Amino acid sequence: MTTDPSAPWLIVGLGNPGPGYAMNRHNVGFMVADLLADRIGGSFKRAAKAQAHVLEGRIGPMGPGSRRVVLAKPGSYMNLSGGPVTALRDFYKVPTANVVAVHDELDIDYGVLRLKLGGGDNGHNGLKSMTKAMGADYHRVRFGIGRPPGRMQVADFVLKDFSSAERKELDYFVDRAADAVECLVTEGLERAQGTYNS
Repeated sequence: MTTDPSAPWLIVGLGNPGPGYAMNRHNVGFMVADLLADRIGGSFKRAAKAQAHVLEGRIGPMGPGSRRVVLAKPGSYMNLSGGPVTALRDFYKVPTANVVAVHDELDIDYGVLRLKLGGGDNGHNGLKSMTKAMGADYHRVRFGIGRPPGRMQVADFVLKDFSSAERKELDYFVDRAADAVECLVTEGLERAQGTYNS
C-alpha cells in the first residue's frame, strides 16, 4: 500500500494517562513516543481538536528523505483510544495507512519487536478501539512484553510496572522500538521488518 510521500504520518503511542500508569507494561507505547519527542527536540502539547497530547515535527535525514510526523499520546484510557486517534487523523489529513500504533504485545517475548500493517487486535483493547473507529489498515509496532507468570490475570499483568530485571534492559528496547518507528516512516515497512522483526 503506497501513499503520497508528502502526506504526514501519525505516530500514536498507546497507554493510559496519569503518573500511576507511567511504568506499566501497558504504557510502553507512551515510553516510545516520549523518546521520539526527545529526538525531535520538542514537547507534547494538549491538542485542541482531540483528547490527546501531540507534537509536530520531522523524522529522518534533512532534505527529501525526512517525513512530517505528528506524535500523539491519547488522553483517554487505553480502551477509548480510537476516538482521539481518529480525530487527529482527520484533523491532520493523515491517510489511515500512515497511522502507526506503538503498543505492548502479550504473545511476543519481552523486548522482541514485530512490525506489520493491518490484522486483528489480538485482544488488545487499544487496538480494538482504533480498529472499530477507523478500520484495521494502519501500521503496528508491537513491543513484546511476554505472558503473565503462573495464574496471574492478563489485566493485572499489563497494569503492573516492568519488573526490576526487565527495567535493566528497558531503555535499550525502547530505544530500538523508536529506531524501528523511524525506519518504518522513512524507509518503508519491508525494510523496517527486515531490520527489526527479531
